[in-house]
Amino acid sequence: MEIGAALPELSIDLTPTVVVSTALATMDFTPVHHDVEMARGQGSKDIFLNILTTMGLVERYVTDWAGPEAVIERIAVKLGVPAYAGDRLCFNGTVVAREDGRLTVEVRGKVSLGDHATGTVTLMEEGERR
Repeated sequence: MEIGAALPELSIDLTPTVVVSTALATMDFTPVHHDVEMARGQGSKDIFLNILTTMGLVERYVTDWAGPEAVIERIAVKLGVPAYAGDRLCFNGTVVAREDGRLTVEVRGKVSLGDHATGTVTLMEEGERR
């Protein structure tokens, strides 16, 4: 894997079922993740993904590309605009560093409003684990 290599895009439709089920799966019962009226009452357009789901999707994106033997050492993500139900979340990534058996990938998750999540993931290359 060379520096500058692009990861294939991952596109996820954010249906209400995806938003609610992933919030429940992460035991986040905050109403803005499952109650549309409550979310709108707090100024949101609709229910939206929770942070734990976003982090899990970033990890999934990179490990789907790197393979089942990939070991993630570090994830640093900055959240941006909300990822509302009814939108589509599209991930793109690029390998930006390779050193001492480790790869660093820059990841961007975009929705219709702009960047939902940006950050870096550092993982150990296959065969480099101790």
